[in-house]
Amino acid sequence: MPVITHISQLDPTKTYTYADYLTWRLDEFVELIKGKVRLMSPAPLSSHQTISFNLGGAIHAGLRGQKCRGFAAPFDVRLTTAGPNGDDQITTVVQPDLCVVCDPDKIDRRGCLGAPDWVIEILSPKTAAYDTREKFSLYEEAGVAEYWLVFPGEQTVVTYVLEAGSYQLHGEYFEPGVIPVQTLPGFAVEWAEVFEGV
Repeated sequence: MPVITHISQLDPTKTYTYADYLTWRLDEFVELIKGKVRLMSPAPLSSHQTISFNLGGAIHAGLRGQKCRGFAAPFDVRLTTAGPNGDDQITTVVQPDLCVVCDPDKIDRRGCLGAPDWVIEILSPKTAAYDTREKFSLYEEAGVAEYWLVFPGEQTVVTYVLEAGSYQLHGEYFEPGVIPVQTLPGFAVEWAEVFEGV
């Protein structure tokens, strides 16, 4: 079998696994959604990068001394379902903009195996529908306890918390003030810090 070095070599009608994904030598970043390949957007806008850097700094400072660890894309998160989780059975691999994992057993040298506790996606015009619909459902189904959507243009953060298996809107933040993190009691992020420099 030839080495996959370009996205055009992949069959869009085929279902792939994480074992396949590991063999690819692509220059582009891709995600695997229920076995289907999804090309990531081109390099994010500077506002996206600024917000990611701001949030990453706040999360890093807030997690100091705790067992939870924060990660930024590119970082493979293998979302799993019930049953054996060998590489051949994993069909969903995503790269959240930011995530926090509090169970050290989920972290290995290749990324995260299982649902992070907290995921943050920073939206762009090209990813808005994907992040608010498809990834929303994926994270909900996988058991991600808290999901934040950050809208750079509107300077808004929308937070969801998993309750009884489905996401409930927890808050919408569009002006200076504290944004509490439900999965990390006592930890919060300042709205002004998220959007500083945007």
